[in-house]
Amino acid sequence: MSETTDAKKTRKIDILHISIHGLIRGENMELGRDPDTGGQCLYVLELVKALSKDDRVKRVSLLTRRVFDPKLSDDYAQAREDLGNGADIIRIEAGPRRYLRKEVVWRHLDAFIDGTLAYLRREKRVPDLIHAHYADAGYVGRQIAAVLGCPFVFTGHSLGRVKRERLVEGGVDAEEMEKRYNLGARIEAEEMSLDAASMVCTSTRQEVDEQYALYDQHSESRMRVIPPGVDLTRFDGEGSPEMAAAIDAKIAPFLEDPSKPAVLTIARADERKNLPGLVRAFAGNEWLRNNANLIVIGGNRDKLDKLPPGTRKVWMELLRTFDDADLYGVAAYPKKHLAPEVAGFYRWASERKGVFVNPAFTEPFGLTLLEAAAAGLPLVATHDGGPRDIIANCRNGTLVDPLNDEEMGNAIAAILSDPEKHKELSETGHAEVRKNYAWAAHVKTYLGEVFNLLPEQAKVRGSKSRGALVERESWVVMDLLPRIENEPEELVELVERWRQLFTDKPMGFGIATGLSFDESWEVIRRCGMPEPGFVISGLGAEIRYGESGVLDEKWRTQIATRWNRDQVLEAFSEIDCLTLQEDHFQHQFKVSYLMDSNRAQTRLMLQRILREKGLSAKVIVTARAFVDVIPIRSGKDVALRYLGNRWGIDPSRIFYFGTYGNDSAAVRGRNLSALAGDADRVLKQLAERPRLYHAKGKGLEGFFEGLNHYEFIEGVVPPKPHEIEAEGEEDVPAHELHP
Repeated sequence: MSETTDAKKTRKIDILHISIHGLIRGENMELGRDPDTGGQCLYVLELVKALSKDDRVKRVSLLTRRVFDPKLSDDYAQAREDLGNGADIIRIEAGPRRYLRKEVVWRHLDAFIDGTLAYLRREKRVPDLIHAHYADAGYVGRQIAAVLGCPFVFTGHSLGRVKRERLVEGGVDAEEMEKRYNLGARIEAEEMSLDAASMVCTSTRQEVDEQYALYDQHSESRMRVIPPGVDLTRFDGEGSPEMAAAIDAKIAPFLEDPSKPAVLTIARADERKNLPGLVRAFAGNEWLRNNANLIVIGGNRDKLDKLPPGTRKVWMELLRTFDDADLYGVAAYPKKHLAPEVAGFYRWASERKGVFVNPAFTEPFGLTLLEAAAAGLPLVATHDGGPRDIIANCRNGTLVDPLNDEEMGNAIAAILSDPEKHKELSETGHAEVRKNYAWAAHVKTYLGEVFNLLPEQAKVRGSKSRGALVERESWVVMDLLPRIENEPEELVELVERWRQLFTDKPMGFGIATGLSFDESWEVIRRCGMPEPGFVISGLGAEIRYGESGVLDEKWRTQIATRWNRDQVLEAFSEIDCLTLQEDHFQHQFKVSYLMDSNRAQTRLMLQRILREKGLSAKVIVTARAFVDVIPIRSGKDVALRYLGNRWGIDPSRIFYFGTYGNDSAAVRGRNLSALAGDADRVLKQLAERPRLYHAKGKGLEGFFEGLNHYEFIEGVVPPKPHEIEAEGEEDVPAHELHP
């Protein structure tokens, strides 16, 4: 049911933004403290603040990871930080309490999903829109949106495929690159986010044409270019004398003549930012060496050996480059600065008729360029991403090849050596950035696009499933075990114990299977199994309650989003290794095939075929023999989270027993999971964790082994998320992220 135009005009909406990694707080952002705390963090924070000032927004929250770390401010441990005007920062516990670099956070994303759903249940809050920023938040946001049935918006910011290309061009070893950045998992998460997104929000046209075009699911119709905003009020006026003195005290001691024009750059010490390239460009240009000073603000550092490995490597290269070029007296690189001082650096350079340089290999956004323009600095920037649009709109600088040091140096010198040109670029940029990149303009365009998505929320006014699930303190969920009718004679007692478990204990029983509902109940009756409270059938195609099979209509409506069964059939019609299964294995929301193991294709290969045809669906491969295609918002894992969220079931009170490859996504969250000793190969590849146990026993023997491992029958409370510290810091391989 669509809303009327009048209703849309008067509706006030609730928006949830998600940005998981980095250090985010309402004031005094520690930009540059580490490679993960940069322009993206500031952009999302300022977007949330700007949205809260619009009358059409009732509430807007920024969800990030909660951090308890003695090395950091207590600000990051607050569960909620009020930003005013109905805006706030909500911090969710996920994984160890300490701060983690973004590549390590991946292992804890499913815990973040469950923590977010728990928060929303406590608040009785159902947002109208989920907007995720960066790949890790995309992995989280698309699944929360699927559970809640609301539209999902994705902004990739820095994209993995682009980063991989640029690092290869820069000579970074492929094996080292994957180890450090975990790009395989990141790229697959980006692909899945693009599959699920109702809208992809980008900063520039170049992102759409060249960066997102590298992805299989490149849907032009869902891409929206909305130029980023910037808080220009920080650059109004001359600034305080105290601030000017503080900035001068940080820079002047490095320089023989601080009055010379300044070549300023402000960026994290990250390989992608190409700071050593700028130093080489400056050092290689004789005019710059004699007539200008180079100022590099590369984040905060204390001792080099205390920096993260990637940051330390960049600083070591920077220091060698400064030394090799003998730039002492004409180059400044202060060790520390406060967030409010960033505007002061721009003013300091502007007063000296300087220029701002962004030499990054890839720059999807370019926040510092907007800030520099607002302060009156002409720009020299990489010809990649955001800088293309920014300089085209502001008409205040030059684009250069970041791999060409000589070109970069000549472009900087051309501006600084021509006072009239410098003045023209400065004045034009100062005016145009305010015209094109004020937050008010960004919010107006953004909300216009958002309201166009909201009618996609089909509203179920009633459901036959209301009250259908009997309340239980804890739940056991599993597929229909193979060979249950043919257990060895010595395990007959074990089978009977399994059947009695749900009679003797106040414990609920649920089935999550690839079979249809009718087929499931045929097995249940034939084997004398306990009666399940719910059956997730067809890998999530349906949820029904009790033996009478009360259909959850709300779930059925939610998974129908952008599902097109006929187009899936057409896309796979010429795949030689696939044969459609018989009709009784098919469903309105599931297409099932048999796959020839001699010519089998990987799940990612099959998934890519759908993505390249613009189809949003999940491909699930089981035992290299069965291929199922289901809606993008479906799946055992999403259905289980949906049930928990709808009926108020705490994930820690769910024991999930996995046997088949299609169970892999359901065993990664805060529910307690055990894998059978004879589980599919895909499950055996999953790393064991505090909430994921690999049983040695097969079938029901492994089932009870798992229950005993967690003392689940006795009702022992499992460890809380923040009590789990021993999960390691291994990266998550891409195969662990598949549906």
